[in-house]
This record gives sequence, structure tokens and C-alpha cells, in this order.
Amino acid sequence: MPDDIDVDLLLIGAGPAGLYGAYYAGFRGLRTAVLDAQPQLGGQVSAIYPEKNIYDIAGLPAVQGQQLVDGLASQAAQFDPTYVLGEQAVELERSGQRWTVRTATGRRIRAGAIVITSGVGTVTPRPLPCSAEGFLDRGLRYFVPQLDVLDGKDVVVVGGGDSAVDWALAALPRATSVTLVHRRTQFRAHEHSVQLLRDSSCRLILDATVNAVRGNGAVDGIEVQAKGGEPEVIRAQVVVAALGFLMNLGPIKDWGLELEGRSIRVDTSMRTNLPGVYAAGDVTTYPGKVKLIAVGFGEVATAVNNAAVDLDPDASLAPGHSSDAVPAAV
Repeated sequence: MPDDIDVDLLLIGAGPAGLYGAYYAGFRGLRTAVLDAQPQLGGQVSAIYPEKNIYDIAGLPAVQGQQLVDGLASQAAQFDPTYVLGEQAVELERSGQRWTVRTATGRRIRAGAIVITSGVGTVTPRPLPCSAEGFLDRGLRYFVPQLDVLDGKDVVVVGGGDSAVDWALAALPRATSVTLVHRRTQFRAHEHSVQLLRDSSCRLILDATVNAVRGNGAVDGIEVQAKGGEPEVIRAQVVVAALGFLMNLGPIKDWGLELEGRSIRVDTSMRTNLPGVYAAGDVTTYPGKVKLIAVGFGEVATAVNNAAVDLDPDASLAPGHSSDAVPAAV
């Protein structure tokens, strides 16, 4: 049986918001634990796109996903948070003024306050409409955690959202050829990224469907058909299916939290309907909510500072200026 843990604050989710929350909790002098079902820090950033550039982090014109995660972990390290990785949060119980979270391994983590930073929860890729699962990891991919798999290959990306457009742009300087297939004529991705794609050498096949993925053991082509046209086989050794994800909060949805769809409702302090339980980042919803990593940073700082006052009513909500503090040795 794994050892139980007792802390002031528990963050559930070790993505960017959770890691920044670990820093802020340490800055407020709180003993902190961070729990995540993934075996590594970084949440979906590390699992799905560690080598892809992120362009909307304040002060960083461009930063690779893993570099961002590493920087956040280094920032939090000065306060020595406890990380519990590879363990899913299963049950939440209230005892007096404290909460206990039990993980799937049986470990109990006791905390005076909780901040849920679990992102969109567990994600399952939407499959291609044709039967292509037999090619998974033999040319067919849903994620591209290492971009070198695209080097010197004919790459076909299927989809029209941000992920599809970003993978196509990332493939251009590496691949022999890049084709993007989308079932609509309009994209869901950011307009700037779409314009970059249109101005590039990427071939766009729009208003089209994927009939089949072809190959003998491994992918060597994909059959597509544009509306009103004849089927066409495109040479490919890598097919990236970026059709979005099915999302599931997992056991958290049964904890008595007020939900709206797959999101947790919070107020302007990031409080949920449960006392002492907060949420921040993509898992939350409120009027005007925008799901960005940058927004999650502000939300988790708000949540942690309000939780600090919950834990010690004599504490100030204002955290003070970090520039006035003497940094700990990292």
C-alpha cells in the first residue's frame, strides 16, 4: 500500500496550470502535492505535443511544449512540491475541515484545500471514418510527440482544427511532401495559422472524405475523394489523424461538483460549489471563459491565493510582490 500524504493544498492535474499552481502555492508558504494520472509532468502538452511550438504564452514569442513544462517545473522546484504521478484520483471525501482524495492505488492524500487543474480530463482520439486501426503505430498516428518521425516522409494530415493545421505546418520543413485533407471547405483553426498553411507548399484537399488507408503491413498511401470528384490515392508513409478528441472527466464527475457539460462551474474566485475546492484552467467554465494556457495561469493564481485565505483567515488575499522575495536556491 503506498504511503499516505498530508499537505495544505492538493492540485489535481500536473499540466501547465497545475505546475504554475505548485509554484504559487509554495510562494504562499503552503505544503503542496500535485497528483496526475499521467506518468510524467506536463499533462497533454507533454503527452501530445512536446516538440510543437506554442505561440501565445505572454513574454515568449515561441516556446516548445516540453520547454514550457520544464520551465514551469523548475519554477515550482524551489518550493519542493510532492508529485504523485501515474495515479488517478478516484474518490473525494470530506472529514471536518479537510478533504481526502483516494487514488486508484489506494493512496490517500489529505489536504485543507484542493485545486482541480485536470484540463479536459482523459482524451480519446476520434478515429478515421474508414477502418484504419490496423495501421496504428505503423504509419497511422493520432499524436506526434517526436517530430523526427516526419523526416523525409510523405505526410498526410486529416482534419481542419488547430491540431491538424499545426501538425501540417510542423511537417513542412521536415517532410518530403505534406497534404492536408479536410471534410469541409472552412477551417476551425486560428485564421493566422490557416493563412500560413495556404501560403505554404502544403497541398490542400478540401470538402473531401477519406475512403481508406492503404498499405501492406505499414501505411503507403491514403485514398481520398473530394466532393464531386473521383477517388484519388495519395502516397503517404505517415498519416496523422487530427479529428479531435472524446473527453471524459473520469471519476471527478461523480464528486458532487456543479458541472456544465464536461466543465466545472466556478465563480470569480475559482471556487466550486464544494467548500475549499477550487478549479482552474481548461476544466472550468464561467461566463466569458476562454480556454488558453495563459488564462489558466491567471486562474490558478487566483485559486491558490483564495485557498490560502481559506486555510488561514488571517492571511492576506494579496500575495505580495515576488520581486520582494529572496529566491530559494534551485
